[in-house]
Amino acid sequence: MRLTILGGGGFRLPLVYGALLGDHAEGRITHVTLHDLDPGRPAAIARVLADQAAGVPDAPKVTVTTNLDEALRGADFVFSAIRVGGLEGRAADERIALAEGVLGQETVGAGGIAYGLRTVPVAVDIARRVARLAPDAWVINFTNPAGLVTEAMARHLGDRVIGICDSPVGLGRRVARILGADPDTAWIDYVGLNHLGWLRGLRVEGRDELPRLLADPELLGSFEEGRLFGPDWLRALGAIPNEYLHYYYFNREAVRAYREAQQTRGAFLRDQQARFYEEMKRPDAPALATWDRTRAEREATYMAHNREAAGAGERDEDDLESGGYEKVALALMRAIAHNQRTTLILNVRNRTTLSVLDAEAVIEVPCFVDANGAHPVSVAPLPLHATGLVTSVKAVERFVLEASESGSRTTAVKAFALHPLIDSVTVARRLLDDYTGAHPALAYLK
Repeated sequence: MRLTILGGGGFRLPLVYGALLGDHAEGRITHVTLHDLDPGRPAAIARVLADQAAGVPDAPKVTVTTNLDEALRGADFVFSAIRVGGLEGRAADERIALAEGVLGQETVGAGGIAYGLRTVPVAVDIARRVARLAPDAWVINFTNPAGLVTEAMARHLGDRVIGICDSPVGLGRRVARILGADPDTAWIDYVGLNHLGWLRGLRVEGRDELPRLLADPELLGSFEEGRLFGPDWLRALGAIPNEYLHYYYFNREAVRAYREAQQTRGAFLRDQQARFYEEMKRPDAPALATWDRTRAEREATYMAHNREAAGAGERDEDDLESGGYEKVALALMRAIAHNQRTTLILNVRNRTTLSVLDAEAVIEVPCFVDANGAHPVSVAPLPLHATGLVTSVKAVERFVLEASESGSRTTAVKAFALHPLIDSVTVARRLLDDYTGAHPALAYLK
């Protein structure tokens, strides 16, 4: 089978290739095409992949191209991990928002809206090309904002596009580990939107073990989310929020920490990855070792500003393990290609899962996956406080989609102004003015 990776020069791509190297099943991925607009970046990543493949006789063949149509033809799976505007764009998103005193994170608040406005038109073009050139391909979307982008692509690809994220998987694994459960067999009751969800239960042999965790302050304070949100707040919620909800529940503290920091997360990653790609221009640079060193630093500093605001300290070694989006992607491809039925937390169309949203709204919930794709399972209704956040943010996403399609500045202003983390229409207008001035990709908004 053939896998095409869009954003093939992305820094995290060796994680995906590493997962493929461990797959020796019949009908596995045998050819990987890296597509990127910048030929230098996938060339650097291809060197890392070559080091990974050393000594593996059946390693998938890797090719590199800057031609999108060429990359899509013949693909069985298309993995989308693009970043419109690059890390320089992310750094600008953060800087512009913080200057107005609001959050500029790449998927949450003003930064997520700006990123969505310039990403959705590109994602829609990709979806249309896939429908034309590779109509039988399945698209796995990791491009942020993942739920929004998946919904934009689903309007053209239907259920053949599925969004993935490692945040809920990582949360589920941490909670299972604390409770002494096997995360691969425990049932994780998780529901919401991408980067806006809650773990409401963890069932082992039919018994919900989450109440035991919530009743134990020592256990609650022993893992990432417990330190981030605090045991008292988790007990009050009766659930474990996705780490990104820290931006909502402790917004003032998060904004203050970001404003006081020497560098935003986007600026840090921009500079760090620039050093990596520059170092990889040296023919004698040890590709895999250089990448490993850079990745370790990246993981250790993840959400550092939020941990500082919460007084949570450094990340524990156990918490450095991500949810493994590459493992989710591989499990998803296996389930579809070989009808290896499994359950994964994914971003899919709602259908009738959450009654407060329409059928086309993309949500993040456990899904049964088989050869026919991903099917969301029935879940209990959201509590009122969660319903308010989910419906508000989904409304903002819909305005982003509408503005992207119509080019209407008025609709784009509505997206900013109605977000729960932006408290002024005047600020919303200034944000849009500043973002359109900084990003040529937003010139379509009139």
